[in-house]
Amino acid sequence: MDPDIHRGQLSPSEVYRRFARIEARGSSSTYEEWSEGLSEDPAALRLVAGLPRPKRQPNLVFAAARLHGAAGSYASFRGTLVERWDAIRQTIMARSTQTNEAARCAVLLPFLAELPQPIALIEVGASAGLCLLPDRFSYRYGDGARLDPEEGPSEVVIECGLGPGLTAPDALPQVSWRAGIDLTPVDVRDQEATDWLEALIWPEHRDRRERLRSALDIARRDPPRLVAGDLNEALPALAAEAPADATLVVFHTAVLAYLDPEDRSVFVGTVSSLPGHWISNEGRGVVPLSCPGPPAAADDASADGRFLVAVDGVPRALADPHGRSVTGLPGD
Repeated sequence: MDPDIHRGQLSPSEVYRRFARIEARGSSSTYEEWSEGLSEDPAALRLVAGLPRPKRQPNLVFAAARLHGAAGSYASFRGTLVERWDAIRQTIMARSTQTNEAARCAVLLPFLAELPQPIALIEVGASAGLCLLPDRFSYRYGDGARLDPEEGPSEVVIECGLGPGLTAPDALPQVSWRAGIDLTPVDVRDQEATDWLEALIWPEHRDRRERLRSALDIARRDPPRLVAGDLNEALPALAAEAPADATLVVFHTAVLAYLDPEDRSVFVGTVSSLPGHWISNEGRGVVPLSCPGPPAAADDASADGRFLVAVDGVPRALADPHGRSVTGLPGD
């Protein structure tokens, strides 16, 4: 994830051009076409430019437009954007990007499994908390490994390619306690809120849409605890509640890009001072790592859109943003 795209530090035209070429290309032909078209459309850009900077994010604008009927070609999208702008703008202002992709658990699993068990999980930027449930899903890794919960196969089966440098864990993590923090937590029992999560899934990603629905069904049986608040303010008190006989693990995915650099640095200082471990899964350059620079292989991550996974500030792997694959870094 390019932090400049999501923090609104570029012109709207450049934001959408870069989104098309870095994030959408190869993942969503619809969003690539919409982004390229909008980047060269002065009238449409004026609408977007009238939004507060943090609200100009392509994911947010496109999801709001789709919620109000946008689909198909750029011409069709543009027609909906212009004709229904007041309603779309209202949705943009009321909502935020809270993509909750359960498949990201497959990326985290090899690193969670290597820690002393049981573990106590805290996710910052938790949305509906689906990634707090890694022990309730089944997994199938590219090396043929299959992992299921103790009670039997889950209706959510996450498939993840496993590149060199990593091996699939032998068992799912033992989660004895879990909680999440979000500015506006999503109640999994609120249909309107979960409809918004579905709108955030890119048009072509049918597998993700089906997985979201199934993961929400699992979460509704025993919803994870979610705390409303700023991650820097809420984290220390929540961490203090974790049981002493479990290994504390604070983690996040695609969250810190939405903070300004000062707040990111504050977060790194806070999470580094806590007992336990910290796992970050963010775009290249988003996390101000406290260790020496990552291996050279990680330098290509921003170019192909992959995230950099780090454990306690040490780069360990490159991962598909939606959890489809993970590859260890040389020397891991």
